[in-house]
Amino acid sequence: MVINGSNSFNFTLELLPKCIMSHFLGEFDCKLDDRNRLMIPANLMKQLPGADSEGLVINRGFEKHLVIYTKKEWDIIVEDLSKLNQYEKKTREFIRYFTRGATHLSLDKLNRVVLSKVLMEYADIKADVILACQLNKIELWSRDAYEAQMDSVPENFAYLAEEVMGNKKRRGDE
Repeated sequence: MVINGSNSFNFTLELLPKCIMSHFLGEFDCKLDDRNRLMIPANLMKQLPGADSEGLVINRGFEKHLVIYTKKEWDIIVEDLSKLNQYEKKTREFIRYFTRGATHLSLDKLNRVVLSKVLMEYADIKADVILACQLNKIELWSRDAYEAQMDSVPENFAYLAEEVMGNKKRRGDE
C-alpha cells in the first residue's frame, strides 16, 4: 500500500514488471551452426520472458551489425514510427531503411533462431558472433567486426562520457 496524504492505493508486486522497461545485461560469445541457427544462451533467455511464445524481431543496425528486439519492444518502436509525418520524404526514407529486412524470429525447442542470409550478408556474419546487450536491445555482431569496434576506444573516454552524459541535464532544461 502507498499512502499519499489522505489517499491510499493498493497494488501488488505482480504489476510492477509490466510498468518497468526491461534492460538486458551481458555479452555473449556464440557460434552459428551450419544451418545459420543461433542458440540464445541460457543466461540471456532468462532475461527474455515471453520470447519463447512471442518470438523476437531482428533488423539491421546503424553500423554493420544486426539488432534483436523483444516483440513488445519492437511494437513500441513501430508505434513511434507510425506517429511520424509520412508526407515528409526524409521520414519515409528513414522508416524504409530502418525497417528494411526486419524479420520475426521464432525460437525452436532448443532456443535457437534461424538468421536470414540477407541480414547475415549485410552484417558480414559468418559462424562466430557476439551478442552484446545494449539497454533495451541486443546487438548481433560478427566477432571480427565487434572486436574492431571495441578496440577503437575513444582516446579520452572520460571526456566522451562528460560530453554525452554531462549534457543530459542541459538538454532537459532547454
